[in-house]
Amino acid sequence: MLFKDIPGLEDIKSTLRRSVQNSHLAHAQLFDYPTGGGGLAMALAFSTYINCENRNELDACGVCASCAKMSKLVHPDFHFIFPIATSKKIDGKTSEAFLPLWRSFLIESPYRVLPEWLDHISAENKQGNISVEEARGILRKLSVKAYEGEYKILLIWKPDIMNAASSNAILKILEEPPEKTLFLLVSDQSDKLLTTIISRTQRITVPAFSDQEVRSYLKQHDVTETAANQIAYLCDGNLSEALKLVQETEDDRSAWFAAWMRSCYKFDISHLVKLADGYDVMNKEKQKGMLEYSLKLFRDMLVWSHGAGELLRVPQEELTFVQNFSKTVNFESLEKMIEEVNVAYYHIERNVRAKMVFLDLSLTVAQFFQRR
Repeated sequence: MLFKDIPGLEDIKSTLRRSVQNSHLAHAQLFDYPTGGGGLAMALAFSTYINCENRNELDACGVCASCAKMSKLVHPDFHFIFPIATSKKIDGKTSEAFLPLWRSFLIESPYRVLPEWLDHISAENKQGNISVEEARGILRKLSVKAYEGEYKILLIWKPDIMNAASSNAILKILEEPPEKTLFLLVSDQSDKLLTTIISRTQRITVPAFSDQEVRSYLKQHDVTETAANQIAYLCDGNLSEALKLVQETEDDRSAWFAAWMRSCYKFDISHLVKLADGYDVMNKEKQKGMLEYSLKLFRDMLVWSHGAGELLRVPQEELTFVQNFSKTVNFESLEKMIEEVNVAYYHIERNVRAKMVFLDLSLTVAQFFQRR
């Protein structure tokens, strides 16, 4: 992973490069980032840059022996600790046993989240853990001198799920770190870390990706501009969620929502029944996705109706529809629509027949329109 592979976040990249160039590296750094953000990718690119043999002002070279090993995550001076669980694929009690799966998981995408990792290893109980034994074994990992690079680096992903015993074991090592050793703690829930751990680290706050950065990343991966715009709007800077949405069948949610609202406005029952039939054959995640999209647009309509249109993130394709639609419903009706969609979402999650849920929702929503 190189800095250039990460979309945007130029201020953070600049700060990290400067710390290497000036040899001002804190021995323990906390990469604090939002779910689905660039914290893990940034820590990987930073590690690559630190031990690169031919780095330049902007990035690691990407071709030296160190970079080649880092690209495969097999550098002898680079170590991982991450949550593990009882798995159908691996019989092991430490991160080392899971390293082959971990490497394939990260190489595929460094923007993924804990539930995806647990699915990747077929975790039986679906709860990851970093044991106290693993935390105590850190010194064994780092007790020898660096083999090839200037620094030994230990990346701890999701330290926020450690229990008190594991956290205290980590704390002791952070207080007396081995020479030429860097600890990179990577967390999307830093509020769950012990304050004593936070106080011993230098915090690197990695902000969420902007809509433009998400769009740029998706377009580089052959996603159409229309789909990229809609996904950026839906994922709120969460690239993990964005990549999930890419995997879905590319459907135009904007057109679907517009057709649904027009049928509700016209009280076209025959067309609403057809839409309900179509909704019924979607898989559950797609059904929920349609309702989530509807909630986002309804909320944007509330913002618009309050005269705060400059705060909207809605893509240009949907903006005109939001503006026109807001004229047909008042504030109170929009609130009721949002409430009804939330109820429908609750019922879909609990396996109520989708056709019944959607048709009931449509007929209820139709009553809230102001018709001339």
